[in-house]
Parts: sequence; structure tokens; C-alpha cells
Amino acid sequence: MSIRILEIIFFLYFASHIPITLFIDFQALLPEHVYPKQLKQLLRWYAAEYKDPMMLDPPVWFKSFIFCEALVQMPFFPVAAYAFWKGGCKWIRTPAIVYATHVATTLIPILSYILLHQFPQEPHPGPQTMKERLTLISIYAPYLLVPIMLLLTMLYSSTYTGATQGGKSKSKKKVK
Repeated sequence: MSIRILEIIFFLYFASHIPITLFIDFQALLPEHVYPKQLKQLLRWYAAEYKDPMMLDPPVWFKSFIFCEALVQMPFFPVAAYAFWKGGCKWIRTPAIVYATHVATTLIPILSYILLHQFPQEPHPGPQTMKERLTLISIYAPYLLVPIMLLLTMLYSSTYTGATQGGKSKSKKKVK
């Protein structure tokens, strides 16, 4: 896959993450009166349609992940979107590695919880069948897969590592 195609995927991922985080995810942290009725209804529809009670009544551990999203990830989203829109910005490498590692690490317990937790039927029904669990996992999976793609790109792409085709780093010649 071309590096430019990956950069466009990363741009779309980060650019789309901004409104999702502000208008949906932060509803789990902020007081209800902050959001207009339509956004609250959208969240309730999503939670009912995809059986995601974590968004309506988040466990403390899940809220801590959203808190990290607010403090660490949200400020990074526009920076990353800019870097990948522009393309070839080597300065994004280290922050992207930190971001990708952090997010991939948070998604493991989320996906495990969806797969293994016995969700109650009330007050907010969670997934009960394997099909419902896999459907909900499919909503969260891109937030694991794209960061893994990002991590691998930052670690191995010569565009971001400075390595040449032969695998050795480009080095500056010493001036005598």
C-alpha cells in the first residue's frame, strides 16, 4: 500500500475522531445540560441500536479511558490530521508512536469486556448473543486496527524512519 494512501487513511481517522470525541464520547464525562437534545438522542440511539451500555452508563475504568481521550488524545487529533493531510511530516513519528501504543493498549480491555462480560438487560441492555458482541466489536475494532497500522507505519516506513531501501539509516557525512 502506498504511503500516501496510508496518510490519507490516517488523516480521515484523526479528522473524523474530532467530532466523534467532542459530540459523542465526551457525553460520558460532561454534565448532560452541556449537550443539545439531538446529540443526546443520537447517543441513546447508538447505544440501543448497537447495544453499547458503556456509553450511557460507563464503568469507572471506561470513564478513565475517555478522560485520557479528553486530556491526551483530543489535543493530538488536529495536529495528527494536519500532519497526515500534509504528508511526510517526520516530526509526527514519536507522538504517533505514543498515541498508537496508548490507544491500542486501551482497546484490549474494551474489546475483552465486550466479548466476555455478562451484560445486564436493564437499565441499558448490552450485547447478549455472539452476533451482538461481534457487531459491537466491529464498531470499536477500527480504533485498534488503525492505530496498529499507524504504529507499524511509524516504525517501519522509510518515509518516517529516515531509512533507505537497503534498511540502513541515512547518515550525514562528517564535515572535516
